[in-house]
Amino acid sequence: MCEAFNMARPRMEYVKSAEKAVRKCTHHKYSKITNSGDSAILTAMSNFNRKILVPDQGGWSGFIKTAKFLGLEINYLPTDWGLIDPEILKDTLEKESFDALFLTSFAGYTAEQPLNEIYKICLEEEVTLVEDASGAIGDRTGKLANGKHSHIIVASTGSPKIVNVGNGGFISTNEKNLLEIPLNFLKADPVTCAGISYEIKNAPTVLSKTIFSCCYLKKELEDVFHIDKRGINVILKTDKANTIAKKLRSVLNVHNGGMISKCPRYDRLMENAVVLELKNLDIRCLTPDNIDKIIKNVNNL
Repeated sequence: MCEAFNMARPRMEYVKSAEKAVRKCTHHKYSKITNSGDSAILTAMSNFNRKILVPDQGGWSGFIKTAKFLGLEINYLPTDWGLIDPEILKDTLEKESFDALFLTSFAGYTAEQPLNEIYKICLEEEVTLVEDASGAIGDRTGKLANGKHSHIIVASTGSPKIVNVGNGGFISTNEKNLLEIPLNFLKADPVTCAGISYEIKNAPTVLSKTIFSCCYLKKELEDVFHIDKRGINVILKTDKANTIAKKLRSVLNVHNGGMISKCPRYDRLMENAVVLELKNLDIRCLTPDNIDKIIKNVNNL
């Protein structure tokens, strides 16, 4: 990134390198680097002019804000705490026509969406599936952030993310005409491109270690949403979210308390809950001792 800042090579070399790295990761034919994840969403959503469908919870609020900005009609798909039921999706799409379905790879970052089934239904109903894969880039199972299961993939590479550059984002697809960035200032600078080229190589390791830690926590804690699903955070049911969040922030040595958040919240779940945002931690912190310390402190509440 320092090299790019000093323009050691022509700007387009950094851009092309980042785009190539994204394509290798998402298995799409085309890609563009943007200055943020929301810019990637705006680029994707600019292709539609009528109605979009989003989960009723567990999605990304940026979907809603961007759709309102573009004057699109927003419809909410009923879910199981953010998790999409393919049968409900199929029934919804058969009854009404939509341009696109926007979702996140993990519902509320805590439960893996059945992307393959969802994609097949969207293909049948001629609905464009847009996956925000900010939390799933580098999935070694190939179930998420894979162009074989999404028409369009968008992602943020801001902080904290799986591809942790500090800013930027990207969009990828097999349809080149869907990649027209609506405004020039949405494009990323060469420094961001250099960071993405480097950090995306680390994504599989970052993601797998975060998922492993979350799965372990889910098995050891009580009252957990989507206990049997892969995710990169853990959401605990509670009627005392404020009290528990405050106590956890006091006993866990977390910078600015960023590992602890609360619900109800559209980006997570619309239920009373406390969220252990393991995705916000450097994977070097995800040691057995630290994970056991989290378990002990939560179970002692």
